[in-house]
Amino acid sequence: MSREQDLQRVTDCGIVAVVRFSSPEPLVEVVKALADGGVTVAEVTLTVPNALDVIRAAKKHLGDRVLLGAGTVLDPETARAALLAGAEFIVAPSLNLDVIKMCRRYDKLVMPGAFTPTEVLAAWEAGADIVKVFPADVVGPAFFKALRGPLPQVKLMPTGGVDLTTAPEFLKAGAVCLGVGSQMVEPKAVAAGDFARITQLAKQYVEVVKQHRK
Repeated sequence: MSREQDLQRVTDCGIVAVVRFSSPEPLVEVVKALADGGVTVAEVTLTVPNALDVIRAAKKHLGDRVLLGAGTVLDPETARAALLAGAEFIVAPSLNLDVIKMCRRYDKLVMPGAFTPTEVLAAWEAGADIVKVFPADVVGPAFFKALRGPLPQVKLMPTGGVDLTTAPEFLKAGAVCLGVGSQMVEPKAVAAGDFARITQLAKQYVEVVKQHRK
């Protein structure tokens, strides 16, 4: 699929699952469980040991069922390695213009992190498809509403502190999608192999997005 189609897929889903765990073993099953619940966009963070192997295995196992990306990407060299491993998009906690440039070179989606209005605009002007506001729980939904005034063209994704209580407020404030980590990919559930719990939580987040869009 093209970058534009991938972007549409992200915004249609409305959720980017942040898959992070101390061990890589259960993570292909985690991504499958998310997809079973309707969350078909997921980033495997590069803090996971052998994260690129997880991306390769998940793509092989799930194919086009999931749009799979790499998260916590800090530099262009890592971004390139992730893209060559099969990542369809790159997410970063911070703003590195060379990471954006690398993704543009390969015509792949990029979602750099930003925190201030200056960083948000710099990321957008450099070619970000979506700007990840992180940590979003520090600024809250009001920050998103305020940014939408001068910067209505910028697609924003809150990450950090997004849960079932705050998700509707972030969406109302203008977020195009939500970055959701341990509130949905619960470490306890992953450790216990309780993938049904992750599917159940994914369904709840999908329902929040659906209700907002009604």
